[in-house]
Amino acid sequence: MYSVESLLSDIKNTSLSKPFRILNVCGGHERAITRAGFRTLFQHNIHLIPGPGCPVCICPEEDIAYAIHLAINENVVIVSFGDMLRVPVEYEISGCSSLIDAKNQGADIRPISSPQEAVSIALEEPRKVIVFFAVGFETTMAPIAATLLNDLPNNFRVLLSGRLTRPAVAHVLESQPDTFDALIAPGHVATIMGSEEWQFAIDHHNLPVSIAGFHPESLLLSLQTLIGNCSNKVVTLSNRYPEVVKQNGNAAAKALINKAFTIVDAHWRGIGVIPGSGFSFASRLSHLDATNDYAPVDFPSQCDQNVPETTSPCEKVILGKMAPDACPFFGQECKPASPKGACMVSDEGACRIWYSSGERSITNVIKKGNTLKVEMK
Repeated sequence: MYSVESLLSDIKNTSLSKPFRILNVCGGHERAITRAGFRTLFQHNIHLIPGPGCPVCICPEEDIAYAIHLAINENVVIVSFGDMLRVPVEYEISGCSSLIDAKNQGADIRPISSPQEAVSIALEEPRKVIVFFAVGFETTMAPIAATLLNDLPNNFRVLLSGRLTRPAVAHVLESQPDTFDALIAPGHVATIMGSEEWQFAIDHHNLPVSIAGFHPESLLLSLQTLIGNCSNKVVTLSNRYPEVVKQNGNAAAKALINKAFTIVDAHWRGIGVIPGSGFSFASRLSHLDATNDYAPVDFPSQCDQNVPETTSPCEKVILGKMAPDACPFFGQECKPASPKGACMVSDEGACRIWYSSGERSITNVIKKGNTLKVEMK
């Protein structure tokens, strides 16, 4: 067993010739890092940089706009995970710039907490068409796949906006060569896809990778391993979440994903089109695709592919080019109650995490029996 104290001492006593830049791409990791105050502790020699770890933040504006359009102009009920209702788009659809705006104008839009809840609504209201706006990374897409492969009511449709994490991380690394020195890989995604999913960072970018859990010990152990790689001039893939993450991942979950979906090129908000990064329906489930039942809509050009946002610099935060508090809108025009950009909406968005957590001190990581608790000032 490793204690927080021994890990901290080892990390702080490691000599680094220059700042060590570590990309982390999981909202859960970002929340744990921020609340534990790791940046304050390591601010001089270790830079922890949040990347594209929030599925709500990267959901394309055209998908949100289409969901708003369906809710307002078609006789359907839109259901989606709660965070999606508040994500803003840069232009208005019938006077609405978010799903919550449309709901406030009378559209039937409902937050849900699980795919099965969406199905339950369809069963309870058979005379209404229920459109499930399905957004998420692999961890969420596995239970969505399991739900869609069951017998479903005839009034159930899906607007699919799922994404794969690895291609986005590859894009960030390829588009910014020599920017990062190491990668903390997302524990939840690795649980589904396996530790081998991250071997590409070693093979193609010569970056050490460590898969971490969500407690301070696991994250500090990953930091210690990555810094040790740097000091010893070696590059390894380490799994510091072995109680959950296996080399080949969760075979049953991957089988469900492969049966329900095919992989396609897909648009990421603030990034553009990333090859092989999106989910589409397998032919056996194509009848569920809401876009087959309702006409496509031409939205303004900023909805299309590679045009960056103009009202907020969220894309720079998503790509690891800007810290959340470097945004001129952070904590001013952009707050959780009135988000200007997608990164301030979700609990997994870097801006929301930074704003909500505020300053955190490493001294607040204290022992409570056999577990660690992060106390907030």
